[in-house]
Amino acid sequence: MILQKISLTNFKNYEGIEIDFSKGLNCFTGLNGSGKTNLLDAIHYLSLTKSAFNSIDSQNIRHGTNFFAIRAAFEAKNKNHKLSCSLKLGEKKSFKMDDSSYDRLSEHIGKFPVVLIAPNDDDLIRESSETRRKFVDSIISQTDKKYLVNLIQYTQYLKQRNSLLKRINETRKRDNDLLAQYDNQIVKLSLALAKVRQIFINTILPKFISHYKFLCAEKEQVDIRYETKALDSDFSEKLKSSIEKDILLQRTTMGIHRDDYTFLINQKALKKFGSQGQQKSFLIGLKLSQFDYIKQKQGITPLLLLDDIFDKLDDERIQKLLQMIEEKRFEQIFLTDARRERTENILLNLSIELKIFNLVGNTVITV
Repeated sequence: MILQKISLTNFKNYEGIEIDFSKGLNCFTGLNGSGKTNLLDAIHYLSLTKSAFNSIDSQNIRHGTNFFAIRAAFEAKNKNHKLSCSLKLGEKKSFKMDDSSYDRLSEHIGKFPVVLIAPNDDDLIRESSETRRKFVDSIISQTDKKYLVNLIQYTQYLKQRNSLLKRINETRKRDNDLLAQYDNQIVKLSLALAKVRQIFINTILPKFISHYKFLCAEKEQVDIRYETKALDSDFSEKLKSSIEKDILLQRTTMGIHRDDYTFLINQKALKKFGSQGQQKSFLIGLKLSQFDYIKQKQGITPLLLLDDIFDKLDDERIQKLLQMIEEKRFEQIFLTDARRERTENILLNLSIELKIFNLVGNTVITV
């Protein structure tokens, strides 16, 4: 898949720009705050219908204006497509492919996949289980529409059950029939979603281990374990037996919304026992296995977005990543770097088509 061009209107710090891209490596350089990451985020927005860094859509509108628009031209599976998204304050977000609107934004997910490697990836290690679940759910949802539909339905039933629990807590009146309906759906959907999550981990694990070993010369063992109660034979009974606790807390304490993914190094928690370099290699290996998984499942090579990658890696890991780029394991790459001279020294000797864009005062200059 190739992103041929993009135009931004009132998106974050950009009043209006249009850029034509190389089919190989595209690098954005400029001082911190010049908008390099915002360009990557615009590409991410077109792919996944949301920002990678700001969950509130309206905050992506340039200050002092009341709308933003992103438009782009893609080539995917030997066909050319036009993509556009826009948001106006007080109105619904709009997404169009080839001038046709989607009935539901979820229909767009997976058609133009991207993989982003960014400085905040360490949130996957440091933050709560919700961060890791969202990461995995996002990957699977790009390749499995049924999973996405089931996940949306599960979230709706969970919200309804929690609302019922709150009402029972306040009124002391229990609607057992309605509670049983919600429980049946949560058990059914938890089992279906947990099975797919387990298959996903089993599928990416060999690739992940291979990428980690390539990036990190040390010989430690790494692993990812999926933790869930939804696959227990007595899960349904556990959900029912938790009702008194759930009513007291006014929330559902059993289900796949409580799942987690444990990151291990030498059979110990990566968060506590992994060095900074080991954690970086772990995260990049995880993102590269995400890239491989989407490519295999979709038959489309995702765009690879590398944000501030040279500042976050040591020389050895940079060389390993450059080797992968030069071997053309990826197709089209978008990279940011605050230091133009470093970028030129590192990238100009690669045997790959390259464009460097220097960002000055919210304008983009092709070097």
